[in-house]
Parts: sequence; C-alpha cells; structure tokens
Amino acid sequence: MLDARTLQARRDEIAESCRRRGVAVDIDAAIGRQERVAALQTALNEANRRRNEHQSAGKRPMPIADREAHAAEGRRHKDEVAQLEAELATAQAALAEAMAAIPNLVHPQAPVGGEQDFRELRRWGTPRQFDFAPLDHLALGAKLDLFDFDGGARVAGQKWYFLKNDAVLLELSLQRLALDALIEDGFTPFLTPDVAKPEIVDGIGYNPRGPETQIYSIAGHELCLVGTSEITLGGLYADTILDEEQLPLKLAGLSHCFRTEAGAHGRESKGLYRVHQFSKVEMFAFTRPEDSEAMHEHLVVLEEKIHQQLEIPYRVVDIATRDLGAPAYRKFDLEAWMPGRGEAGAYGEVTSASNCTDYQARRLGIRFRRRGTKKNELVHTLNGTAIALSRGPIALLENHQQADGSILLPKALQRLMGRDKIEPR
Repeated sequence: MLDARTLQARRDEIAESCRRRGVAVDIDAAIGRQERVAALQTALNEANRRRNEHQSAGKRPMPIADREAHAAEGRRHKDEVAQLEAELATAQAALAEAMAAIPNLVHPQAPVGGEQDFRELRRWGTPRQFDFAPLDHLALGAKLDLFDFDGGARVAGQKWYFLKNDAVLLELSLQRLALDALIEDGFTPFLTPDVAKPEIVDGIGYNPRGPETQIYSIAGHELCLVGTSEITLGGLYADTILDEEQLPLKLAGLSHCFRTEAGAHGRESKGLYRVHQFSKVEMFAFTRPEDSEAMHEHLVVLEEKIHQQLEIPYRVVDIATRDLGAPAYRKFDLEAWMPGRGEAGAYGEVTSASNCTDYQARRLGIRFRRRGTKKNELVHTLNGTAIALSRGPIALLENHQQADGSILLPKALQRLMGRDKIEPR
C-alpha cells in the first residue's frame, strides 16, 4: 500500500494515478482517517506522558489519605489510556481498510487506457507460414495423446486435466530449461509451499476472500492455495530487515498455481490457456528503490532469453494503466504467437513482469538497512514469469508442429527431452 503519512502532500498525484487506472477511490476520506489516527496517537502519547509522571510522583513518600487519592487518580489515567488505545486501534483498522483500496501509483510512461491500449515495444521472430492447415494445441494433444481433459473433469470438474506421456516430460524439461537460465543469472532456486496464510496473500496484493477472488481457500484452515509463487516468495521475508549487501535478492520459485478463473470463458480461454491448476517457474526480486526499474528490464530480458531458446515468436508490450493489478507500478507482458488462436493465429500472453515498487513491501514489512547508517528503508519488489507450464507448451506445440502431426523440438529442449521430436504413439 501507499504511505498513509504522505496522502495529504501527494493527494493530487494519487488522484491522477487513480484516474489513469480508472479506479474510483475516496482519497479525502482516507486523508480524514489518517488525520484521525494522528490525532488519537498524539492524545495517547500525551495521556501516557501524564500517566508516567503520575506514577513517578507516586514513588515519593506521602500521607495515607494522599496515597488513596493518588491511587484513584492512577486508575483514572489507566482508564484514559485504555480508552484511547481502543479508539486508536479502531481508527487504525479503518485507515488500513481505506489504504488497501488505493492502488499503487503508475509509471508516468505507462500507456493510459484499457486492455487493448497497450504499447508494443518490440518483436522477436517471424510467425511461421505453414504449408498445411495448422492445428491448435487441443487437436495436437489428442493426436499425440498428451492431455486428458475428460478425465480431469470426471475427477475434479471442468478446467482440470491430466498431462500424459510426452507432455509430462515436456513440462519437466521446460522447468529445467527455465531454472538453468535463472541459476546461471544468480537466482536462488526454491520449491515453494502451495499454500499461504491469508495475511500473506493480502500483503502481496491478492484478495483472499470475497466473490471477486481468484484464490481458493481451504475450508477449516486459515490457508489459501497460491495463485503464483510470487505470494510465497514475497512472503518469505515478511517482517524482515535485510542488509544492503544482500540486495538485489533474486529468487526463482517452482510451484503449482491454483486459480478459480471466475468468469473466464470463450474461445481464447479453451484448453490449457485458462485452467484451475498449472505449474510455473517464477522470478522474484528484492532491490533498493533506485535499482528496481533496471531490474524490471532485466526480468523481461530473461523471459525473452528463455522463449528465444524455445524458438517461439513473440512481442513485448507495455500494459495500459486500467489493465494493471493494484500492486503494479508498471507491467510488461511477453505475448507469444499462437497459430491455433483464432482463425489465423494471434498473440497470447505467456509471461508478465511487474515492478511493484514499495507497495508490497510496506504491507509485508520488508525493509533494508543502508550500509553506514541506522536508517531502514522499504525494499522494492518485482516479479516475472520465467515459464508458465500451461501457456508455454501451447505456443511450443503449435509453432513447432509438423505436417504429420509430430512436434519438432527446439535444440535447447532436445537434450532435456532425450529426443528431437514428439511423435504420435
């Protein structure tokens, strides 16, 4: 969240950022709640000062009658402090609720608009011209016996599935390809928990409760299934003070991801493109504030490196302000060319990389200590998808399909797969 203490000074800037996002927020109400908290905190400090002075005075000798009056006065001070503490706690909760509704500021260069108003930054590769009618990943999977959506529906419901045969080996190979690239770059690899406490989910900026949530909650437990290891990797250092020498801290998380996909439907969501569970290799970085924009660019470079190894044409886009999640200051998506998407193929999102500045760190209490000083500052947090093992395989299968229904594997995967193609069984 934003710093409540700066609301008044930055009111117009915050209001303009919310306008660009298309978010209606009552900033003045939040300012009023902040002023209420500040006033109560001042009153509490003054009440505690009077109480401490009264307690110090009670250490001196005094007549019994005065001692009884002093004790009565002490009880009055105690009740006053307790009352102010209760009022302050209520006011702080109200302020936290108001602050949680205010999204992060947006980057001044982020394009203003909705989902279709992104800015294309660059392209790599040329969409392939097939000399046969290309199939989508569902038809290819049926020919190659790679997926079982019917079995998944019988066991768990719609949009759950089984991977079979070479699809299992392909997923493991793509995981290893991505992890190798990140480890070479200095990332520490993690296998993360698939669950997190609601306060961690909320701290990262996801809504763990309510009708709009994309998060599954576990009945009878204060735990949620994570939608991304961004949640667990970010929560790993909650309430921690890092040393400046530890930064940048780069983590690579392999996890399952669970999403309700509420409202997801339509042709573009078919098959693996939107499912309730998939695996993903996620990048997460903690940096000094002055380093986060450079790290953001670097995460995108790593995403490009991995997809270039997979020989998949793509474009990089700068996401428009109304399409940003609340924590994101700026987001770049990598969209891969998918021949089976639509009648003539189209680009579809396969990775995202977001700079969340200090928005998540303030909610989670993650700070760092500058060398040579005693000052603690909030870190900046960033996240990016190295490979999503749902959409990544879609692009790979569709781009590398052959006329006989086989899939010619890119050279980077042949060693990991132990073969040069996936063929019908």
